[in-house]
Amino acid sequence: MTVLRQFNYVFQMQFLRNSGNLMFFSIIQIMVSLGIVIGFTYLFDNPEKNTILFLATGAPTLILIITGLVILPQQIANQKTEGYIEFIRTWPVNRGLVLAADTLSWLIITIPGIAISTLVAHYMFDPGYDISWTILPVIILIALTSIGVGYGFSYGLSPLASMALSQVLIFGALMFSPINFPMERLPEWLQTLHHILPLYSMAEVMRASMAQGAFTAGIEHYITLIIWGILGFGGAILILNRK
Repeated sequence: MTVLRQFNYVFQMQFLRNSGNLMFFSIIQIMVSLGIVIGFTYLFDNPEKNTILFLATGAPTLILIITGLVILPQQIANQKTEGYIEFIRTWPVNRGLVLAADTLSWLIITIPGIAISTLVAHYMFDPGYDISWTILPVIILIALTSIGVGYGFSYGLSPLASMALSQVLIFGALMFSPINFPMERLPEWLQTLHHILPLYSMAEVMRASMAQGAFTAGIEHYITLIIWGILGFGGAILILNRK
């Protein structure tokens, strides 16, 4: 059986098994993205144009983060509890193909939320989008990093620990990460931490792709995301290959 046929079979099996949940998660993503774009503006009496632009470019980033670091680990935790991960280990296919097929499914469910939040922000607030040709590669890079890290810790930790960590991560991403506001507002020690973690780099490359006239992203942010993605997927494949 060729690699492409194996991928096709695994993708169909995984997608059909999770199709009901994926539809539900896609709707949740749309609601979350609209909550960020519209709801967060109520925190300000008269939000400035730059504030709106941060929220409008932060919503797609948060959708990808929530998918990879929150929803996916919770699904992996459930699959571990049900014994489905052990069932996957019996499949006569490369473990990397299993993760690739799953990753494609998770990537698909983020598209409606990203598209709708961007359109709503544009027509309601006109935040000043200046979209670069890099937008699609950047979305894929952020998605792969987020999903890779999510796989890494959800396969490496117990179901309870990975679910707890996913809750901590979403709380940190929403409240203490420079995604919807500038980095300079955070304390110095937290700024240092965000130069190591991938969340700040995700926000920077997304902003630079959606508003290239207002923001730029250095090469170090792309390197940071690639390193975290490789560590996440590599760790997950190693764990899945264990007998």
